[in-house]
Amino acid sequence: MAVTSTRAGRAGLNLFKYSPHPSKTRAYSTGLNTEILESDVVIVGGGPAGLALASALGSSSHVRKNIRVTLIEGGDLSKIEAWQPTPNMFSNRVVSLTNASQRFLRDTGAWNYIETSRTCGVEQLQVWDGISDARIEFSAAELVQQQASVPEMSRLIENFNLQRGLLRHLGSIPEVRILQRTKVVAIDQDSEARGGWPLIHLDNSQSIRARLLVGADGFNSPVRSFAKIPSFGWAYDAQAIVATMNHHPRGAYESPNTTAYQRFLPTGPIAFLPLSPTTSSLVWSTKPFLAAALLACHSDVLVNMVNAAFRLPDVSMKYLHQLILDRHSSGSSVTPEEIQEEINWREQAHGIDPHSAYISAVVKTDRVGIPPADSEAVPPLVTDIQAKSAASFPLRFSHAESYIGEGPGARTALVGDAAHTVHPLAGQGLNLGLYDVECLARCIKDSLLTGGDIGSYTALLPYTQERYLANHTLMSAFDKLHKIYSTDSQPIVWARSVGVEVLNELDSVKAAIMMTAGAKTTRSSSSGSTAWNIAGSAVETMASTVHTAGAIGGAIGNALGSALKNFSRRTS
Repeated sequence: MAVTSTRAGRAGLNLFKYSPHPSKTRAYSTGLNTEILESDVVIVGGGPAGLALASALGSSSHVRKNIRVTLIEGGDLSKIEAWQPTPNMFSNRVVSLTNASQRFLRDTGAWNYIETSRTCGVEQLQVWDGISDARIEFSAAELVQQQASVPEMSRLIENFNLQRGLLRHLGSIPEVRILQRTKVVAIDQDSEARGGWPLIHLDNSQSIRARLLVGADGFNSPVRSFAKIPSFGWAYDAQAIVATMNHHPRGAYESPNTTAYQRFLPTGPIAFLPLSPTTSSLVWSTKPFLAAALLACHSDVLVNMVNAAFRLPDVSMKYLHQLILDRHSSGSSVTPEEIQEEINWREQAHGIDPHSAYISAVVKTDRVGIPPADSEAVPPLVTDIQAKSAASFPLRFSHAESYIGEGPGARTALVGDAAHTVHPLAGQGLNLGLYDVECLARCIKDSLLTGGDIGSYTALLPYTQERYLANHTLMSAFDKLHKIYSTDSQPIVWARSVGVEVLNELDSVKAAIMMTAGAKTTRSSSSGSTAWNIAGSAVETMASTVHTAGAIGGAIGNALGSALKNFSRRTS
């Protein structure tokens, strides 16, 4: 059943374009002078998840021939499709697409429309404890040893680049209707005489009956509210600072800028994500009051603090944080000169080798010649922040109690942030959403092939069965990781450091973790993972080690051991 409208379309997107299928098209009016249209699948939300679902459905010839798909977005998508960034200037909202997510986008054809020259592959990841310096390193080379050869672990891409690519792909699919600049004002259930389908009321005096209504409409999802699906969660006492950073290129004797770095400070993790040889993205999760104070300072203060956050011991970082907070509370700000002088003094007080990569005093000069031996243990020194790129947003954990509606809220499904939101420390939020989309699109296609009703509970049940537990397992792991690293208690620091150092020696386990997190390009079976079969015994060994640490560290050590044992039983 196709949606029809007299609104004008626009170049590039198939907005309101009529495709005559008399047997599948219905439009009628009510006594309230509201035109009611019909569509088999209505997707609310034009973010990456919603666009990816429309793209996945539209890429199937069987779907195109048998059902009509409508996407509704309140914003102006034409601005995203027309996005033309300045070379070497990058957006501050960047996501890390796993190889599994990239494969999905390639399978749908959307990847062909992405500007890959503005993406960057991540070949290594270095993560370390901000207190003990216990470090774990992941490398795509470790996947080669497990017969899962891939050139990279993931690929960093701007949100705008991804959305624009999806929009351009949809522009080549006339069967998919996109209603932009159109807001959903209410959702209710149609009369039982007409099947009780969801009825979406728009701000243009039109309404759409949907055989299946999909909420890709974010954390405050109107679709989830209509379906009366409860959610649980909490706001973290954290704010994420994002920015685009410029720095000097890596030298001739160093690896290219394809390594991502993350250091876990007690105030929150700070991540350095490569975008180009001279540009990287910052994601720094910290306390809300500290985020506000940092963003109120001159951008060069943020530059100095980012460099210090990857290099100085925690005791000095605490002092610098307090210095910035004290000035901010008094109505003034620390100057770049003051903060740099303080950092220089502290580097000397800690006895840091002036020729080491852990010295930030040479930030304004380009190092030449042979680099320090530890040059790749920390990211390149940031020289400046791209104008107007520094911003922040709150962090929270949220999970819907179900991904599909029942009773009066039947014929609904949730994907992406409408179903779940997670801490960005693992960079998996959007990937979980894309896995949702891939699974839901497959369920819709399977239902069509068997002559089923795509909006029925039976058709949608495989989606929630496959995705809910998989998402909840990873979300719980991310939440526990955040909590474990948010303390500077010595027994807990010792326990987590022992676990990390043991894990770093187990290449098969690290490869399994990477494959589970999507570094593998092929789709895994839901019944088990070869990677976890290879690594299972090694994970149990590590869990035992952390359990021993728990005997000293108390309840936290036991929680670590339990979490790792549960993690080892997860299938990808």
